[in-house]
Amino acid sequence: MTWKLNTTHPEAGDLVQLVGLRHKHFIFNVTPGAEFGTHRGIIRHDDLIGLPWGSQVFSHMGSPFFLLQPSLADVLNELPRNTQILYPKDIGFILVTMGVGAGQRVMEAGTGSGSMSTALAFAVGPTGQVVSYEQRPEMQNLARKNLQRLGLEERVELKLGNIADGFDETNVDAFFLDVPNPYDYIGQVRAALKPGGFFSSILPTFNQVEKLLYALRRHQFAFIEVCEVLLRHYKPEPSRLRPTDRMVAHTGFLIFARRIDLSQDPRLTDLLAEQNLIAEAETTPDDPAEEL
Repeated sequence: MTWKLNTTHPEAGDLVQLVGLRHKHFIFNVTPGAEFGTHRGIIRHDDLIGLPWGSQVFSHMGSPFFLLQPSLADVLNELPRNTQILYPKDIGFILVTMGVGAGQRVMEAGTGSGSMSTALAFAVGPTGQVVSYEQRPEMQNLARKNLQRLGLEERVELKLGNIADGFDETNVDAFFLDVPNPYDYIGQVRAALKPGGFFSSILPTFNQVEKLLYALRRHQFAFIEVCEVLLRHYKPEPSRLRPTDRMVAHTGFLIFARRIDLSQDPRLTDLLAEQNLIAEAETTPDDPAEEL
């Protein structure tokens, strides 16, 4: 079973999406000889294999559907889950801000249902590697099934354990920490990251973010950013374009930082103060006018 975005038509085992009336959509793997049943009728898998993507298909009741390749956002929104998953709006910003790309070696802790594992595996490509830690066996098993369904399991190494004990890996390019108390594990994360490596986490409340900021500074992380992503959709009608009635507002605060290594060089004083890594900058202005 595979999820491919570089083909012209589905083949046996491929992941497909059917979109019908009222935007009702279904994602499944096509299997020769199988049938897919909906409240609008039955569709034979054999009738889908070989059709060009974007084709119109009909159930035995005559209900219309479009045959499409599911996007990463579609896959993540439909992922079987036991816990709250990350929204595509947050995942996309995290991937771009951490610079996750082909061939990289990245880590996460707090696998959950595997939504971020899926996105990371998609981003690093077949030459990259994702290592994901989880302490609940049932969640790890669900994540494994989700990755297998998408054909991404070979890109992800799933590990079971308590992250308080640290990580086996070192010099990874990026680390995403998705646990309720990330501030307790920043030392372990630092040991796994390469110098200059990217860190990110997501938290729902101010007090959690505050604790994380203190921990990041204690463990020599700089270039810290805190933000949130709000998503508003608009009705795509040219004659009456306006916002939809609902929007995806606060889902969590996103925290980003970079691992740095401090030196004792006094020329760094101003920069370290700017990054809040020392209490204040003790500098002597070069221009007497700056004292005024």
